[in-house]
Amino acid sequence: IDINNGENIFTANCSACHAGGNNVIMPEKTLKKDALADNKMVSVNAITYQVTNGKNAMPAFGSRLAETDIEDVANFVLTQSDKGWD
Repeated sequence: IDINNGENIFTANCSACHAGGNNVIMPEKTLKKDALADNKMVSVNAITYQVTNGKNAMPAFGSRLAETDIEDVANFVLTQSDKGWD
């Protein structure tokens, strides 16, 4: 697990839509702790699956990112959600 790598991958691939844990496409589907819980995205496995396969407006990143990079992003997202994205 490399949280710093996760942050770098997030910045390069996710922040256009999810800067600060928000969601510019679907404002109710943020990466904030409560929204993640409401959408059953509270584990590395759940987030990794969604990042890999995509869902709705979110594209799949499975063919663009290495599995370890996706796991690092998932860990980064969970860490940030615990800290309130400060």
